[in-house]
Order: sequence, then structure tokens, then C-alpha cells
Amino acid sequence: MADRDWDKEMAKIDKQLGSLSDEQLSSLSGANVPAKAAGAPSAKPGRAEPPVGAGERGTSSWAVYARLMLSVALGLGMLVWPYPSRCGPGLFAYLGAVAVVITSGVWSSVWTWRHRASRAHALSLLLILWGLVLGSLEVLPRVGYAKPDLNHPSTWSCQ
Repeated sequence: MADRDWDKEMAKIDKQLGSLSDEQLSSLSGANVPAKAAGAPSAKPGRAEPPVGAGERGTSSWAVYARLMLSVALGLGMLVWPYPSRCGPGLFAYLGAVAVVITSGVWSSVWTWRHRASRAHALSLLLILWGLVLGSLEVLPRVGYAKPDLNHPSTWSCQ
């Protein structure tokens, strides 16, 4: 192995690569590898390939943004919560709605991540943060971590 001239070997490889077109190079890199016939052995051991014609069912980008807009509308709707939420059942209904805001933020962030929509994904993460802030404004004074006030008393139930 020490008797090989690696500069000459690399020059041969460079010459061979230089003679290939861009399409041939991209097919060598695995970007445009044609689908194998069903029943053909897998290229990597232990990794099954999907059968021919069994592609993923795609979701259009408008559906991703529709999910996000639904979640954002719910998050903004929490600003004008119409029911009393100081204590008792109203408080638990409010905290349930906050949990739905957080869940919808996670739901939309998964879809925006899958569809590589970076700005929409950032908005989804902000929606999750918004839900956590809304929930913490109600929970933290009641567990003794924040200072209670008139709108956020230290009790869970009404007297």
C-alpha cells in the first residue's frame, strides 16, 4: 500500500468524475436513485424499502397553513375570553382552553416541521409559548410561586 502513488490515483478519479454529466453525478450520490422492483434485496441490510408505487400521501401547503391559522385564531381568541376565570369551574374551563391552545400549537408545529415551513414553524413555537404564558399567569399564583392579586387570587375554588 505504501508503494502506491496517491496523487496519480486521485488524478485518475478526478478525470473520471470530470467526464460525467451533472445528472450522472447526482444519480451516483443517491439523490435520484430509481425505485427498485418489488422483491429486490435492499441496498442496506436491516432497512426495508417501500414497495414500488407506495409513495407517501402528500399534504398540500395550504392545509399546513390552515392548521396554523386555526391555532393562531384560538390563541388570539384567548385574549377576549368571555367567561369569568378567577376561580372554580370558570378557572378550570379557562385552563382547559389554554391546554387546547398549547396542543394546537404542538399540532401545527409538527405539520410545519414536516413541510419545512420555517416561518410558520417559528409562529407555531410562539403559539406554544403563548399558551404556556397564559397558563402560568393563572397557575403560578395558586401554587405559591407568584404574588397573588385581585385578578389572580391564591385559591382554586370560590368561597
